[in-house]
Amino acid sequence: MATAVKQRARCMDEFRASQRLLGEAAMAATQAAAPFETKPSDIVISPYGKCGTTMLQHMFHTLRTRGDMDFDDISRVVPWIEMSPVLGVDLNAPQRAEPRGFKSHLGYGRIPKGARYVVSLRDPKDSFFSMYRFMEGWFMEPGAVPIEDFFEGWVRGRGPEGEGYFDHLLGWWAVRDRPDVLLLSYRKVVADPAGHIRRLADFAGIPLDDELLELTLQRASREWMLAHKDRFDDALMRGLSERLAGVPSGSDSAKVRNSDGSHADELPPAIAERIDSLWAERIEAELGYRDFAELEAAL
Repeated sequence: MATAVKQRARCMDEFRASQRLLGEAAMAATQAAAPFETKPSDIVISPYGKCGTTMLQHMFHTLRTRGDMDFDDISRVVPWIEMSPVLGVDLNAPQRAEPRGFKSHLGYGRIPKGARYVVSLRDPKDSFFSMYRFMEGWFMEPGAVPIEDFFEGWVRGRGPEGEGYFDHLLGWWAVRDRPDVLLLSYRKVVADPAGHIRRLADFAGIPLDDELLELTLQRASREWMLAHKDRFDDALMRGLSERLAGVPSGSDSAKVRNSDGSHADELPPAIAERIDSLWAERIEAELGYRDFAELEAAL
């Protein structure tokens, strides 16, 4: 019998089909696994997709281990709550250092409770464009899926509940003053890494000395992470996507890009205007901030 040809999605229907296969496998594995038991000292890093998750995972792991790099995927040592069961990673297992750390993309309403939470917020225009480029070359054939089509999927949101960017932001914003929540700005973390390394270490209860601060500054820099990007290219998820979703091997799943993180000028004007309109409907109407810059300043 002929083997089906593996290929990346060439339209949104094909992209959704690949994501549905992964989602169903993850749900089945989670239901079969032992329940995830949080500890009060656990640190869960839970930004929305393409809002600084990998950077914060690596910053945290560097702080708690004083620079451990003996891993093939940062999400093996700071596991992804939603996907770890299907990846064969035991969420309840001891980790290499305390406190335990985890990754997630869940909003506050759905996140497992009983831990401590770090969330970075990013301008929605940058978050969306970064996600589009991230999926190109991995799940989608570069140039095949129009950015306008992908945008409609991004607005619809992720997961069976369809939680989108604005739902995620509103949920975490509502609990920003809780002592177990540290809400950050992605842009400000990049602009002042030393100050935010101090904040993260203090929040996680990790003693910080000058040597560890300098080490973490070096290791969390874009230049250093680019030089070691094979540790941050979603190796576990890439393997799963090749096995279950028909994605060809050798996909470009790198999360660290040679970019300053700003993509607003690259967006088609119609999409930029639509994001502004959604901001006015969802965020300005509820919180009063006219744009992300105003919300970031308040944060």
